[in-house]
Amino acid sequence: MAGKASARRGERVPASTLPVARICVDVPLPHLDRPFDYQVSTEQDADAVPGCRVRVRFAGQLVDGYLLERVEESDYGRQLTFLDRVISPEPVLSPEVAALARAVADRYAGTLTDVLRMAVPPRHARTEAKPSPPPAPVPPAPVLSAESGEGWARYPFGPNLLDALRSGRTARAVWQALPAEDWPARLAEAATTVVSTGRGALVIVPDHRDLARLHAACAALAGPDAVVTLSADLGPAERYRRWLAVRRGAVRLVLGTRGAALAPVHDLGLVVVWDDGDDLHTEPRMPYPNVRDVLVQRAHLTGASLLLGAFARTAEAQLLVDSGWAHEVVAARETLRAVAPRVAAVGDSAWQDVKDPAARSARLPSIAFEAARAAFEENSPVLIQVPRRGYVPALACGQCRAAARCRRCAGPLALPGGADDDVPKPAYCRWCGATEAAFRCPACGSRRLRGQVIGARRTAEELGRAFSNIPVRTSGGDEVLAAVRGGRALVVATPGAEPIAEGGYGAVLLLDGWALLGRADLRATEETLRRWMTAAALARPAGKVVVIADSSLPPVQALVRWDPVWHARQELAARTELGFPPAVRMATLDGPPDALATALADLPLPPTGEVLGPVPLPDDDQRERALVRVSRTHGKALSEHLAALQATRSARKDPTPIRIKLDPLEVL
Repeated sequence: MAGKASARRGERVPASTLPVARICVDVPLPHLDRPFDYQVSTEQDADAVPGCRVRVRFAGQLVDGYLLERVEESDYGRQLTFLDRVISPEPVLSPEVAALARAVADRYAGTLTDVLRMAVPPRHARTEAKPSPPPAPVPPAPVLSAESGEGWARYPFGPNLLDALRSGRTARAVWQALPAEDWPARLAEAATTVVSTGRGALVIVPDHRDLARLHAACAALAGPDAVVTLSADLGPAERYRRWLAVRRGAVRLVLGTRGAALAPVHDLGLVVVWDDGDDLHTEPRMPYPNVRDVLVQRAHLTGASLLLGAFARTAEAQLLVDSGWAHEVVAARETLRAVAPRVAAVGDSAWQDVKDPAARSARLPSIAFEAARAAFEENSPVLIQVPRRGYVPALACGQCRAAARCRRCAGPLALPGGADDDVPKPAYCRWCGATEAAFRCPACGSRRLRGQVIGARRTAEELGRAFSNIPVRTSGGDEVLAAVRGGRALVVATPGAEPIAEGGYGAVLLLDGWALLGRADLRATEETLRRWMTAAALARPAGKVVVIADSSLPPVQALVRWDPVWHARQELAARTELGFPPAVRMATLDGPPDALATALADLPLPPTGEVLGPVPLPDDDQRERALVRVSRTHGKALSEHLAALQATRSARKDPTPIRIKLDPLEVL
């Protein structure tokens, strides 16, 4: 009798209400990407709240997990195992973030646990035990006059956007910032307008330099206690402290880089992405989501407003406008002409060819030297943008430097063993693998191919000799400058590392445009224009911008006219014709030849499906890459088929991994 009584005393009893917990188990196996049911004991009843961290026994091992929800009964049909323990009663996973993570995982053929690792930072017990500060007071709405002719009033639909945010109506906008625009101040005004109504706002920027500028603008407008920044450079304790303050509702204005896109902001009213074309917005870990797509999904699921802002425009943003899902906020041409710098390109006038016959082949023609000298005479700094060393451009025509593409699938061409101007070699397509025995440029008829990059350091040395009395500074690589003082100086920077100059640059010189245009990237021309416009926007309104590229190229024409909307429309139309994202959904599959062939054979294709390749990867002769593309109407089916393929390979314990990436920026 004593033994039976003792067993009863040690026996765990299920909770009286909602005794079943659905757990997302932290196991990175695609075939186990679903919730599992466990029992909650009476001792765990109070702490086992939805969103908390738990520890469970799974396949004979103790693993971590998140409690998604509690229900009355399970359809498992067998005896359920009890939770091993509740790690913490802190509800770190909100229902909104859990639903968003599931949607992101489904879109990118990933697993929920992969996305949750990005959404929820690691636990810091000592930090979690401390209370968060009380909620910051609601800041007043910024006073912005539509008749002031400044700020958002310079855009015809700018005041309408702020009115919608102030009244709580859902607004979806694609904003084209004017040159020299104080974009942190504009974003701070939009975000503070929403926060003043008691709702939350989330603003994502590419890097820490942009984040510092944005934080200063938001703190000046809403108060330092009303805003918090989340970025990867914070220590684990500090990052978790700030993240908990957001989760507990202490702060409603959240700024951050890529990792903050899933921040648990309460009552989200606005999500913002600045410079959505920057590749820093794409997560380098599985399932490789892009911030723009994540926040578009989040705006759709929560009903929050969305604002995409940049100096240039991506084809993806243009698709949102063309579909009617978002509206554009663009300044009138008269306003643009008053603030835009003067842009000149190689060969944009007959007099230029007469004055400098070698301008088209020179790396720094006379028009660039003249622009620099004029800026120095006005005691202004000069910015020179040079593609960083390490770019591996796709092949281009040796005469006109137009990108060399396959006649069959429009993929980028490559040469076995690399590019050589003097030795003709049969080119092959990096997409479909077809050989291009006799290349002929469709633009100029040349048969020569070339590929060459000159880095920023060498450029600084060359220009330092040309302007011996001017101080030269470099920005890029390990040393990135945030700002430089006004006055005569020569600043050589790689794309994305251009420092801000006090009073703006007197001249901006954009070198080696062919190296950017020739990259093996689906967005080569779009990315080139984005980098050019970002640098050119740092010039003062009366400044001079010189782009060393043929004036007949569409990106150069868009820069000269400062018309990124026209270029985005042209780019989207070209991608639709050639079958590139975002007009279609595309996926890359990388792996060893045998495993990749088996995976492609097991992958069911939608009716519009097409496989290109496989072809060898240029940097790894042991792996190949295949491209799968379908129409946008079958994009969801492609994601489901790829997820099922990964689950099947995981269930049969296939030892050779296949990397799957949907809507890739690069192809090879």
